[in-house]
Amino acid sequence: MVVSVKNVSFSYGRLQVLRDITMNAKKGEIVCLLGPNGAGKSTLLKCLLGALRPQKGKIIINGDDISNLDSIELARLISYVPQVIEQTFPLTVFETILIGRLPHLSWTPRQSDLEAVRRAMRLLGIEKLAWKNLSELSGGQRQKVLLAMALAKEPPILLLDEPTSNLDLNSQLEVMDVIGDIVEDGKTAIVALHDLNLALRYADRVVVMKDGRVIANGKPAEVLKENIIESVYGVRAIVKNENGLRYVIPLRRCENA
Repeated sequence: MVVSVKNVSFSYGRLQVLRDITMNAKKGEIVCLLGPNGAGKSTLLKCLLGALRPQKGKIIINGDDISNLDSIELARLISYVPQVIEQTFPLTVFETILIGRLPHLSWTPRQSDLEAVRRAMRLLGIEKLAWKNLSELSGGQRQKVLLAMALAKEPPILLLDEPTSNLDLNSQLEVMDVIGDIVEDGKTAIVALHDLNLALRYADRVVVMKDGRVIANGKPAEVLKENIIESVYGVRAIVKNENGLRYVIPLRRCENA
């Protein structure tokens, strides 16, 4: 296993957010974290990143307990794409993506750093935005810059918190295709998503969460069934399979949801 989460629990004060979470992610896999708002998906990603320290359990990456790794070692292993980016300085797109190279940078950027930035921009199709200020971009364009920033670091593990938010349908598929290409090259992606149909299409495995617990864990087609969707989301839905594609059609909210 590249990433192994064993009985992890986390609380913000008296508010328990994660309860005995166990999950794994292998090399070359997309693992999607699914569940309603407040399920604990973002908190789990922050624990994997090392930004939060669980009160119980262990997180193992490449055989090492992350509590034994320093911040530079973790930064070289993991890239994190949050839901939003806060701009505090007037940076261009190129400069922002170059920040992703910080764990590798010396006093001045090397040619390899600049090439990594250019490759990331090419993958996301944002080369023409290189010298625009972040403040000039749409929400969807900023989302692509965030992903390019993570890719420029060239880590073995990507943690992505709703990377398709603010994106139109075409761009959602484009970003998920890029993530799919990346894991085919031997990387690992753990992705928090709300869109069940994107998970069905792209995930190798899904981890369904509710109230800080893992409700189901396995292959999307085996896990995302109508009864699971109803119990987790409080929504009646039909799961259909046509022409080799499986998809979810939500019907209505359950009366007791």
